[in-house]
Amino acid sequence: MNFRLASIICGFTILTSCSLPVATLTPTATPAPVSVTVTPSATTLPPLPTAELGLLENPVILALPPASNTPAQIAAAKVLADQFTQRTGSVVVTVVPDSYSALVDALRTGNAHIVLLDPFSYELAYQEGLVSAAYAVVREEKITYGAQFIASRKSGFKSYFNESSQTNFAEAAEALAQFADKKPCWSDEFSPSGYVIPLGYLNKNQVITRPAAFVQGHPTVVRSIYVGGICDFGATYVDARKFPSLEDQYPDLLEQVMVVWRIPEIIPHAVLAFSTSLPQDLRDLFAASIPAMLQTTDGKTAFKVAYDIEELLPVNDSYFNDFHEYVRTSQVELTSLVK
Repeated sequence: MNFRLASIICGFTILTSCSLPVATLTPTATPAPVSVTVTPSATTLPPLPTAELGLLENPVILALPPASNTPAQIAAAKVLADQFTQRTGSVVVTVVPDSYSALVDALRTGNAHIVLLDPFSYELAYQEGLVSAAYAVVREEKITYGAQFIASRKSGFKSYFNESSQTNFAEAAEALAQFADKKPCWSDEFSPSGYVIPLGYLNKNQVITRPAAFVQGHPTVVRSIYVGGICDFGATYVDARKFPSLEDQYPDLLEQVMVVWRIPEIIPHAVLAFSTSLPQDLRDLFAASIPAMLQTTDGKTAFKVAYDIEELLPVNDSYFNDFHEYVRTSQVELTSLVK
């Protein structure tokens, strides 16, 4: 067994057993498909081998979401690895990183090739040239979602959003200029829709505000605007005003808290990406295998259990150009958002 693969297995917590896996060869000249399931406890590994990627000595590494170590997820990972092996002929190893930062580290060191990334880990890996987007996860028939700026109708701000048609009737520059020198309520430092992307829009349009209040939660942002006295405006996902407990507590909330301007749906739910260290022909081969896997009962179930994926849409990185732009203009340090 290759030193690198043995080191991965010995250095990680083995999900299936405490002994090293043994590759079984068929009587023919080619090895039988092999999949190994391991979970990392560190990201520092031996130098990459010179063997061709996809051989037992240098397997393709399928990374599960961080901390996906339940028995059901482990079993689902093995199904996916086996199906990838059968369809591509490449040996596949599945690993579970401790965190998204560990997953990005694994991409940096060539120890992850197929990954599902949340918005910020995708953005960090993309900015470093580590990944190429292949599929976007579909949620409620969409691969992206938006955000909204809200304010009290008593605040004196003007709304540039038509509730009936659910569309803006002015550009962001005009609508957001009124927030200059006002205090925002943000959800939390890790929220794409409740902080980072709205901040990107403000910065892009040169709207300088007062220091913000982080109130910990989108419903709390809405409540803060309704009650008043904490901040002048806020940002949430669409449409946090309809959160059930808020509607019960404040029956007139929709009349009192207005949408000032709605950010287009530019935030990805999650991105299935390939490492740029994976040769293009292998990326194409693995990408072409995924739709067929999702059409099988075992494959569809495995994607759901391992990744909470029911549907994927083919994409490339340009689908998320607006997201890339507004994360950059937010000037938030990405490494602080990837945990």
